[in-house]
Amino acid sequence: MNINEFFFNSEVYRQELNINLIASENYSSKNVLFHQSSCFTNKYSEGYYKNRYYGGCKYVDEIEFLAIERVKRLFNVKHANVQPHSGSQANFAVLNSLCSFGDIILCMKLDHGGHLSHGAKINCSGKIYYPIYYGVNHISGCIDYDEVKRMALKYKPKVIIAGGSAYSRIINWSIFKNIANNVNAYLVADISHLAGLIIAGFYPSPFKFADIVTTTTHKTLRGPRGGLILTNNEELKKKINFSIFPGSQGGSLVNVIAAKSVSFKEAMSYDFILYQKKILDNAKYFANRMMYHGFMVSSGGTDTHLFLINLKNKGVTGKYFEYFCEKVNIIFNKNCISNDFCSSSIASGIRIGTSSITSRGFKETEILYLSNWMAKIINFSNSFNDKKILYKIKSDVLNLCKSFPIYIF
Repeated sequence: MNINEFFFNSEVYRQELNINLIASENYSSKNVLFHQSSCFTNKYSEGYYKNRYYGGCKYVDEIEFLAIERVKRLFNVKHANVQPHSGSQANFAVLNSLCSFGDIILCMKLDHGGHLSHGAKINCSGKIYYPIYYGVNHISGCIDYDEVKRMALKYKPKVIIAGGSAYSRIINWSIFKNIANNVNAYLVADISHLAGLIIAGFYPSPFKFADIVTTTTHKTLRGPRGGLILTNNEELKKKINFSIFPGSQGGSLVNVIAAKSVSFKEAMSYDFILYQKKILDNAKYFANRMMYHGFMVSSGGTDTHLFLINLKNKGVTGKYFEYFCEKVNIIFNKNCISNDFCSSSIASGIRIGTSSITSRGFKETEILYLSNWMAKIINFSNSFNDKKILYKIKSDVLNLCKSFPIYIF
């Protein structure tokens, strides 16, 4: 066995023997994995359908055309660019198509649930453009729409971005659109975490309100890692396409586009709707169980596949809790909470997602076990010198994982 095979097999076992609660991750189908590792990996394809800068793109054209047609049907939208390598690159391309250097953009604060690529100071989006921020109400934990309106009227942004990476409640796209119209701004909706729920009808669609919608393909949508840009505006479609190529990317990843196309077809099935319903049910049940154990869930619950836990009342940091849960093969990420006094590398909270465990087949019974284990870890945090506690939980976790295999190779 060479070193690459060793790491490959090690990662397979890691995924199989860990419970994954990271909200940004999911398990793609074996068909998606097959197409992503296909011979399309070898092909270069700068440009667009029947307008390439390289020869030999006959089948590339057909693959990309099929992906576009499928995703347009999925979201009931007129135009789609399936080439972005990631959600961040999709967001950058959109800002590049709408804004000039130094233009004002209005976005959610990073520690309130926003995303790096929406205008965080440490990201290129916060360096090339001039970001101003809105957040959540410190009592309700929901978006403060009065603050959004106040900031928009004061600063007159060129673009308003709605959506984030750690916000668990319904976003009122209509309010955002009214605010954007009042200041003549473009409205961009990032549905990276919500795409699957929107397709299945369990979360409001932004397409009647947003000028441009961006998303990833690998979270609730359960496809390969990648991005999408969607719009109903013909003129914006031209700007977007130019901003992707040649504006910010060279050749598209044809193998990933092929895998995206497969995931779009899978998302057209009735089973996909049932799957999204179970993701949502699992998240709501999980959040309730954690509150039962005395955890503070931001906004008091969730309308999506994810929720945030504020650990301040437990007297531990997100980094601390993440570390000890990983010791027993329960994986999630530390996460800042609104007005967090800790740095992002420490954080006062954690983020929990249910897409991966739902793909695995977990239901209420398994989530009951999970919540009990997590509560036991944090409630016995002063007893970690007694390794029997961790050993017993880890043994139970491993047995549960073995009962719910991800792939059968």
